[in-house]
Amino acid sequence: MNIKESINDTRKGFEESFATGDFYNRHTQDTEHLEKILGFLKISDGMRILDLGTGSGYLSFPIAKNNPGCDVIGLDIVNAALEANRTRADAEGIKNLSFVSYDGIDFPFEDDTFDLVVTRYAMHHFPDIEHSIGEVSRVLKNGGKFFISDPCPNECDSKRFVDDYMRLKKDGHIKFYTKEEWNAICSRQGLVTVDSFDSSIRFPKKKDTALGYEEVLEKHDKAVIESYDLVETDTELYITERVNNILFKKILL
Repeated sequence: MNIKESINDTRKGFEESFATGDFYNRHTQDTEHLEKILGFLKISDGMRILDLGTGSGYLSFPIAKNNPGCDVIGLDIVNAALEANRTRADAEGIKNLSFVSYDGIDFPFEDDTFDLVVTRYAMHHFPDIEHSIGEVSRVLKNGGKFFISDPCPNECDSKRFVDDYMRLKKDGHIKFYTKEEWNAICSRQGLVTVDSFDSSIRFPKKKDTALGYEEVLEKHDKAVIESYDLVETDTELYITERVNNILFKKILL
């Protein structure tokens, strides 16, 4: 599958999710995690902030509300979500928040535009991660910060059960990265780690979007599967995933 096909799968998957209700959003919301992120970022007046893969605006709305002196832009490939976000921002009178659509490859912004780029639970969908992180670095000002919050594989999961499991839903999942992998990818683009913290997510999946589930279970070691605390109900599947929360800083190459 090529990059554009992967992006189209992601767009289609999330368009279907938004059309069928708030199942995903309801189970991925975490007030404690959100508050920790907002405090961790240390945002100051006058910053220009990009929320990459903004989705329903989970980060961009509270950032904009809490920091009216900042300019916040949410970037995504799912137009239905962006339209809903614009309607909500207008209804709530949030003047410092806007939403932009793009092709999933090249960011539609000039070099050195942002003081901070944030992204939550999105980067595992990006098919050309080196290019996307290069774009993050390009649009960041020198000294600007990049915050990633994204699940990662368990240490025992060398054969990546978690990625096979996540690909059962055809929404363009590519890969979860370890902290070491993120450090290596970002360092090649002039981004160095300055701080981090760990968290976790109880991740939901509808059984009717998980065709091939039994084959994935047979393929992987039982101890690895159990390390994710897999629970199966009549209609849903749940696993617990560790989450990397990493802050990088752009330095001149």
